[in-house]
Amino acid sequence: MNESKHGDLGEFIRAQRERANLSLRRLAEKSGISNPYLSQIERGIRKPSAEILKNLARALEISSNTLYSRAGLIDEEMPPPSVFEAIDNDERLTGEHKRVLLDMYRALARPEEESSQEQE
Repeated sequence: MNESKHGDLGEFIRAQRERANLSLRRLAEKSGISNPYLSQIERGIRKPSAEILKNLARALEISSNTLYSRAGLIDEEMPPPSVFEAIDNDERLTGEHKRVLLDMYRALARPEEESSQEQE
């Protein structure tokens, strides 16, 4: 991989960090990597491993596949997971939380014709 590709990845990570309103130090802490190493990634000097990218994605609350794609580890960005997959895969949620979120989503995302029939 060439340096400009690394730089693109680093710029993207920096932009995501700023979007999340995280300092370099805070993102390093949340992702379990050192400040200097994260700084080198953002400047395009270092090429992070898939595991580091996964930790960064989790800390930034974005898809790992997005970072894998930016890093050239996969050819194309995979389609985002469905709402159901995202909720089901979120390890921070209990089974009950997942059930409640999915019930709420189903109620809010009902097709328009279903909701208009209920109003009649």
